[in-house]
Amino acid sequence: MVIWVCILEYLGGVMKRSGLVIALCIAALTAVSCGQQVPEAAGEKMTTEYSCREDAMNYKSLSAEEKRVIVHKGTEMPFTGEYVYNKEDGTYVCKRCGAPLFRSSDKFDSGTGWPSFDDEIPGAIKKETDADGRRTEILCANCGAHLGHVFYNEGFTDKNARYCVNSISLDFNREAGSDAAATATTQKAVFAGGCFWGVEYHLEKVDGVKAVRSGYTGGTKTNPTYKEVSSGRTGHAEAVEVEYDPAVVSYETLARLFFEIHDPTQQDRQGPDIGPQYRSAVYYTNDEQKKVAEKLIVELKNNGYDVVTEIEPASEFYPAEDYHQDYYAKTGKQPYCHVYRKRFDS
Repeated sequence: MVIWVCILEYLGGVMKRSGLVIALCIAALTAVSCGQQVPEAAGEKMTTEYSCREDAMNYKSLSAEEKRVIVHKGTEMPFTGEYVYNKEDGTYVCKRCGAPLFRSSDKFDSGTGWPSFDDEIPGAIKKETDADGRRTEILCANCGAHLGHVFYNEGFTDKNARYCVNSISLDFNREAGSDAAATATTQKAVFAGGCFWGVEYHLEKVDGVKAVRSGYTGGTKTNPTYKEVSSGRTGHAEAVEVEYDPAVVSYETLARLFFEIHDPTQQDRQGPDIGPQYRSAVYYTNDEQKKVAEKLIVELKNNGYDVVTEIEPASEFYPAEDYHQDYYAKTGKQPYCHVYRKRFDS
């Protein structure tokens, strides 16, 4: 449209606004050559999606939502991003150009709803004062893609830095030579201690825990629903399946925490939640886990606790519905009947 305005103005000999028209013509021709969007009329704000340099570098094609965040410096909703809870080993790279940005070993759970890192890969991040004049914006040093912001002196980790990043600005590369692969394969542990929301909340904060899933186990029905389990007629317990790296955290450490975040003396209940689906149980996957659970129960009984926790071999574990996963992280609430209480002497 702007090009035709230029031509018509020229042919008509009307050049009273020659400065503006010439400027629009130049902008239009430049935009066409670089793949930019062109304004429809004089005075309309020009939106630049990609520069000539960007086209030359063959950046990854972005969706409309990715452009909103990466190009136009938007922000995704908290607790919605793909990598908020990711605990796999690997490298986080720029969604647009693929440049390495962060290592998984520097990722931590800040509870803010966005992936958080306390360090960057050297030279990977460019920092600028945000448009609001207060915050520090972080961008990919290679291509300038908007990533998020960095905050300091919040006390989350010893490094005292929090790179708050939009998941949509990242891709994730799982590396064969990553920490877990180099040390040991992951193992699983299954615990039931009342409502699975609270048990999941505490266990997923442990270093070395890669993932925690809420679900159902110990019953008779295949693929039970929450409604069916809540009826108490399927025999299932609300439980969590913990995937962890034994080179970082031991099964005994997890089991000790389990006994200290719920009350193992309550029969078929946990606080206000009553029914067999809320029973206390350890579902062992091997003989070593069984021995550890038995040893810890003896310790608790010696400390005066009348433990009723069941010890059973692990059976089929059925993941609960999506809305049960990471419930407290999604809602911003706190566990109502799972509070840490020290019960062991050491």
